[in-house]
Amino acid sequence: MFSTLRKLFFATTYNLSLFLLLMIGIQNSTNKIKVNLISAYSVPLPISFIIGVSFISGSIIGNIFKINSLGKKF
Repeated sequence: MFSTLRKLFFATTYNLSLFLLLMIGIQNSTNKIKVNLISAYSVPLPISFIIGVSFISGSIIGNIFKINSLGKKF
């Protein structure tokens, strides 16, 4: 139990620090595009923000799957 909470805390801290570095890094980004959602478009977002958020969300999902599968034995 303690090990799972420690891994969850580490993953959360790591992803939040990546997100903060992303916010600092895109301050001077001038290239902006709209993201095509299924039925509409988003507001113009910097390309670096779109790519960074996709990597961070992938890291979060991967950590959740890893932590979820630790308790299961095959």
